[in-house]
Parts: sequence; structure tokens; C-alpha cells
Amino acid sequence: MTDAILHFAEDLMSSWWIYATLFGFAALDGFFPAIPSETLVVMAGVFAATGGPNLYGVIAMAAAGAFVGDHVSYAFGRGAGGRLMDRAKPGTKRYAMVAWSRKALEERGGLVLVVARYVPGGRTAVTLTMGAVRYPLRHFSFFAALAAVSWGAYCSLVGYIGGKAFEDNPLKGVALGIGLALAVTVLVEVIRHRRRIRRTPEPQLETEPELVKAGE
Repeated sequence: MTDAILHFAEDLMSSWWIYATLFGFAALDGFFPAIPSETLVVMAGVFAATGGPNLYGVIAMAAAGAFVGDHVSYAFGRGAGGRLMDRAKPGTKRYAMVAWSRKALEERGGLVLVVARYVPGGRTAVTLTMGAVRYPLRHFSFFAALAAVSWGAYCSLVGYIGGKAFEDNPLKGVALGIGLALAVTVLVEVIRHRRRIRRTPEPQLETEPELVKAGE
């Protein structure tokens, strides 16, 4: 069974179709998070270390697909999501949420977009929201490009490191590469969780009202 999986993977990685597959998976993952694009990019990086696809080609196709997918998600958000937010009436919770989202993204939208690229499912939520609040497309494209290139390089190089460590056994290289990627993802989540706890204000204890003296 292992030999059959390895043979199939080697056939795919040695074909020019791998570049189109990488692009397609990364693009779909931008607005449909169930697609395992990161796993495929890591695997391609592993085989790039053992003479499979070109490493720079893997990075380029993964980044290009991610960039396109983020823009599709942004367009969805700007369309349907934008219309829903426009209907929010002043004084309602929805209106307050929209105002808060716009302000937060205006201040640090680029950083949020880049970091969200490494959070499973988070990138789709962020790109949809940025479209819905009509975050400027020019700025969105700039930061989406940074996020896509850094993500493509990161996943490919993680796989490449695993492939170099196990040149004689690509499947172990894939396991190592995916393990490293998961470790980084967990680390990001832990940091986000700790920062969120620090930002949460401690509940203030209510002081009991002083008794009013009789006659006052």
C-alpha cells in the first residue's frame, strides 16, 4: 500500500500537472477552507528536494493560487456581505459591529490579513470581512500578495527541509514537513490565545452601596 501511494505521488510530482494542481488547490482554499492546499504544497516541497518539481515553480504556483483565491473571497464579501452591512441601522448591534470592524481593519488590516493566512479558516473569514467593509482593493491586493508569497515560500521550504532530511524516504519527509507546519500553526494559535487573554479586562467587583444614615 505504501509503495502504491509513493508511486502515485512520484508520478504526480514529476508531471507538469502538479503546477496547475497547486494553483487550483491554493485558489480554492482561499474561499473554501476544506481544500488541503497546505498539505499539497508541503508535499511538493518534499519532492522538490528529491528531484521532483522545481522548488521555485512550487512557490510561485502556490502563491499565485492563494492570491487569486483571496480576491475571490474578497469579491464575495464585497458583494453579498457588503449589502448586508449597508442595511445595518444606526444604534443596532450590527451597526456597531460594522463600525468596529471598519475601524480595526483601517488601523491594522494589512497585519491581520498576513497573519490570518497562517490560521486555518481564519484567512477566509478575514478576506470576506475585508470585502464586506469595503477595505480599499489596492491596499488589500498589496497585503494579499505579501501573505501569499510568504505562505507559499513557508510551506514549500518546510517540505523541502523534510525532503532533504529523508531523501531516501519521501513519505517520512512528507510526515516531517506536515508535522513542522502543524507545529507552527499550533504555536500561532497559542500566541493568539495568550494575547487575547491579556487583552480581556478583569471583571470589576461592584462595591456595595453605603447605607444612607437615617435623617440625612
